[in-house]
Amino acid sequence: MTTKQTLEFTIDIDAPRPAVWDAMLGPETYKVWTAPFCEGSHYIGSWEQGQKIRFLTPTGEGMVAEIAENRPHDYVSIRHLGEIARGGVEDTTSAKVRAWAPAYENYTFTGLPGGGTRVRVSVESLPDYVEFMQQAFPKALRSLKELCEKTGGQR
Repeated sequence: MTTKQTLEFTIDIDAPRPAVWDAMLGPETYKVWTAPFCEGSHYIGSWEQGQKIRFLTPTGEGMVAEIAENRPHDYVSIRHLGEIARGGVEDTTSAKVRAWAPAYENYTFTGLPGGGTRVRVSVESLPDYVEFMQQAFPKALRSLKELCEKTGGQR
């Protein structure tokens, strides 16, 4: 079993929770704010609790997950179950994957005085990816903030 590290990130956004939620999970806006992880990132699937979702690069590689919990505008928990290799082949059973899966990525949306939103992210990462996550997540959250605040989400 590989030791995972839990990383935490927080950002305050001058937009109401429903607007931030919609920008974070909407198929087109998801592509914008996740670009710091991989330009062209997208997902296929549903954000509904219990549903399968695939997070993909433009070449079709990525992660397979399920939505562990979804409380609209408050909280969403992603349970990462495995990897997706080029060609769309899912791996949820290899020793490499079993060493870390499941891994959770959780988003909490809290209302702020005046109508803004605090987004808190908690993500489990393997040691090899900690530095990348510590660089990419703040950039991605700043992109989300800019997206929400410039697209009419502001109060």
